[in-house]
Amino acid sequence: MRYIVTGVDGQLASRVAETVLAEVDGRNLTFTCMKKDRIPKDTVQRWEGAGVQIFEIDYDDIPSMERAFKDGDRIYIVSGLEVGKRVQQHKNAIDTAIKAGVSHITYSSFIGATDPNYAHVFVTPDHTATENYLKSTGVAYNAMRNNLYLENYLTMYTMLALMSGNKWLSTAGEERATLVHKDDCARAAAAALLGKGEDNKAYNIVGSESVSVRDLCNLIKEVSGKDLEYVPVNAEQYYEHLEKLHIPREITGDFSRSPVPFCGDDLVTTDASIKEGLLNVHSDAIETLTGQKPKTARDIIDKYKYIWENNIQNWRDMK
Repeated sequence: MRYIVTGVDGQLASRVAETVLAEVDGRNLTFTCMKKDRIPKDTVQRWEGAGVQIFEIDYDDIPSMERAFKDGDRIYIVSGLEVGKRVQQHKNAIDTAIKAGVSHITYSSFIGATDPNYAHVFVTPDHTATENYLKSTGVAYNAMRNNLYLENYLTMYTMLALMSGNKWLSTAGEERATLVHKDDCARAAAAALLGKGEDNKAYNIVGSESVSVRDLCNLIKEVSGKDLEYVPVNAEQYYEHLEKLHIPREITGDFSRSPVPFCGDDLVTTDASIKEGLLNVHSDAIETLTGQKPKTARDIIDKYKYIWENNIQNWRDMK
């Protein structure tokens, strides 16, 4: 059985890769990436020393995927980064995998992907189209519908607050969400890839506690000693605030001075979806698939102290 993990030069899929490698002989693994030099050299050496095959691929380059997916049995397809372009990219990856003989696809999706109530959230439509297409192919699959990542709030949102006179603006209001640690998402995805899930099922991958953004602001205030203030705002106020930080409103905007890789439309609508109660979804999928309960914000906060201790001001400097 050969297992393929795509996008291992990214934060989520690299975690999936490590989890799978802990359970499977490296000689039965294929990892793919956009750029091999984005992966630490010692990691590449360790993976290749274990027998892992590593290929550079691009979801727009079908021949590159044909080479990498050859002889694969089960694949984890991490979603692309280019919102608006990635539906076709995902179709390319799915079609190439099936043509190569892959019998099961695990796809990284988003909460509410096929629910019309989530259609206005910036990242949702691409996942909706991909899940619908994946289902239409007839291949066995699992859709891992990840909630918003907990560590984004402990890192990037914290960073933006510290860059804004300790004011944490948000359209999330006082509502709560079951935000999830990326490590837990990776462990669940690895379990599905390895056949520990139920075929043709979508899993809601969520955290074990409902927290508000105010809760997270107060937790970081407590741990860091920084006098952070949570400031609920409306959408237009949040857009104006983000633009002052050089974060473009649209995905096609100028990111040359942006401290984060997300546009205003993304940040505003995802936070607002918390206020709407859309992300306070409860599920035991992580524990069912992995045997472990998801981590809470307090469980992982120490990992991210370096944000305020080192005055990080750009996402590229994050660990």
